Amino acid sequence: MKTIIMAITITVLFAQHTLASTFQHPIEGELYTEAIQPELYCLAMNIYHESRAELVVGQYAVADVTINRVYDTRYPNTICGVVMQGYKHASGQMKRNKCQFSWYCDGKSDQVHDTDRWRIAQEVAYRSVKEKKFRGITEGATHYHATYVSPSWRTSLDLVGSIGAHIFYRWSN
Repeated sequence: MKTIIMAITITVLFAQHTLASTFQHPIEGELYTEAIQPELYCLAMNIYHESRAELVVGQYAVADVTINRVYDTRYPNTICGVVMQGYKHASGQMKRNKCQFSWYCDGKSDQVHDTDRWRIAQEVAYRSVKEKKFRGITEGATHYHATYVSPSWRTSLDLVGSIGAHIFYRWSN
């Protein structure tokens, strides 16, 4: 029996080790890994990079917009597809600053440095998807930007409101 359990454990560890990672290696104390829950992981990465300094309500708002895009036919139909959406070079490399979420293609490291905020981002991602906590908080918004920028696209959308350091918009009906 010990041999079987050990063989299964080694197989699982080996399988996790050999999976190609989109973002990074597992972080000590995280709630789930990219290999185990890839969609939740993508959402948590987006929450972390877009709103980790926000109050938790701002993090739920970022999660809500990301999920709203999944259900909008103008965007990919998976969370990872939405988060990683952007223009690529022929090599497959993302074009710098040509993606939906700036952190994903800004040329900077996507490494998580604040493990406490990472764990909160993971919890927000999990509760947003699995428990639908605060779903609808942005009233259908599919876009947002930080309060300190004024992107040109904002005038073509309907203003929903602001939460924390972000202003939210949705498509006109």
